[in-house]
Amino acid sequence: MDEKWQQLKDWIDGSSNIVFFGGAGVSTESGIPDFRSVDGLYNQQYKYPPETIISHSFYVRYPEEFFRFYKDRMLFTDARPNAAHKALAHLEGQGKLKAVITQNIDGLHQMAGSREVLELHGSVHRNYCTRCGEFYDLDYVVKCDGVPHCSCGGVIKPGVVLYEEGLDNRTLQKAVTYIRNADVLIIGGTSLVVYPAAGLIDYYRGNKLVLINKGATSRDSQADLVISDRIGEVLGTVTGVDG
Repeated sequence: MDEKWQQLKDWIDGSSNIVFFGGAGVSTESGIPDFRSVDGLYNQQYKYPPETIISHSFYVRYPEEFFRFYKDRMLFTDARPNAAHKALAHLEGQGKLKAVITQNIDGLHQMAGSREVLELHGSVHRNYCTRCGEFYDLDYVVKCDGVPHCSCGGVIKPGVVLYEEGLDNRTLQKAVTYIRNADVLIIGGTSLVVYPAAGLIDYYRGNKLVLINKGATSRDSQADLVISDRIGEVLGTVTGVDG
């Protein structure tokens, strides 16, 4: 086993207080594109930039265009958990991993079996009527033509955090507490450029900060261990969990 992978395995084996913080790169091995890579959403051509389309003001002003993009480019109903998701659920089941903190909205961590998942940017699986608050699942939104409407006539809004919207403060505070108290903090599949989520790393007080990402991040120099490989392959190997 690679020396860095072995170091990660040793830290995992010796800890019962691990916290994982992940981004879009965790789900790319499940066939969900990230945002900033060559093939990511931000490098595809649309009438409007993706950052504009998935903003709150655009959603309010052009709901038809918003949902056309949202359903076409942000919903992946056939995606399944990969080795990274399964490895993290396995570690939680062993009592080693205390929480998964994710920027992803796909629900794959829960599908893999993780229970304590803090979704900083919400989830495509939670949708609510903006008029009466009625809950709707993802299947209902997918099957609706155009803009999904509630039985009361109100528009159903995805429970995801759009640009111009704030993160849920209770979720943020729980994430801060988990990270501050962690023995091992594993950060994976994120370029650490989206704030305030990326700033959570600053609350870590330990000396086992692990960064797993295919590309370099601005925080590599702060890490105690940097692994530049596919996160599913790394976590699957060091935990003995197959994809």
